[in-house]
Amino acid sequence: MKSLVLCLLLPFCSVAQGQLSINDTIQKTENSLAPNTIYGDAVPDLNLEQRMKEIGIKGLSIAVIKNYQIHWAKGYGWADEASKRKVTPDTRFQAASISKSLNSMGILKLVEEKKIDPRADINTLLKSWQFPYDSNSGKTKINIYQLLSHTAGLSVHGFPGYERGTELPTLPQILDGRSPANTKAVRSLFEPGTKVQYSGGGTTLSQLIVEDITGQPYEKYMKEAVLQPLGMAHSSFEQPISDTLNLATGYYANGKPVTGKYHVYPEQAAAGLWTTPTDLAKYIIECQLAIKGDSKKYYPNR
Repeated sequence: MKSLVLCLLLPFCSVAQGQLSINDTIQKTENSLAPNTIYGDAVPDLNLEQRMKEIGIKGLSIAVIKNYQIHWAKGYGWADEASKRKVTPDTRFQAASISKSLNSMGILKLVEEKKIDPRADINTLLKSWQFPYDSNSGKTKINIYQLLSHTAGLSVHGFPGYERGTELPTLPQILDGRSPANTKAVRSLFEPGTKVQYSGGGTTLSQLIVEDITGQPYEKYMKEAVLQPLGMAHSSFEQPISDTLNLATGYYANGKPVTGKYHVYPEQAAAGLWTTPTDLAKYIIECQLAIKGDSKKYYPNR
């Protein structure tokens, strides 16, 4: 799926901006793309919209952060080509695995509130399902930190999603690889904590932990604990999403739209976020400020 493109903080140009106006800065960004391969000293300036046509990108959106603020945001191309609906800064895209980063924030909030012991065996946190340890995991139990860092030794790299209107599996069905799930069971491949191996399956396991610990649907908890406090008003983990306003249609590399315009991901923590670059910029800004100890959202009493 090629056209659900979300562009954020891309270094389109390295020209010193000085006192340039925002419009001048946008124009430099749009007209100063570098090619995939650079020969010699001369670097040709490529136009953004021209480049989109060359590689078959129907639509994209950009948000730029400068000095811990959103400097500018703009959309390009089509959110839906058939209806001639253009991308705007409010167009919502499927964020794919960017979802995992915000999922980690939601879980670490539960750790901060001492509702989760991040070093505990995940089966002490799970209530509705238990992970079936086997000889591949050795004698080492899996913990939350390992799920979030892809060091749990688990299978299932990613998820293809489901066509709109088809039957969706429950989380236990996904984790066990049972119909109507379209992926294999999430199981141990090697002893946890020994190496890194990307696993969307492990992230989905963390989603079930969130629901079991909070007693809430995942999308409700993430909205209240993460999205709303960060001011991400155009974002949602709801799958399938009920508010279909300003959603971007997905397109394959051959230019054809995805059947039903987009897929549905019950694997919400791994791939279920609908968002905009502007909302993601708000998330990044608060992470940057939190590292400095200056975030009023992370540290409201300071």
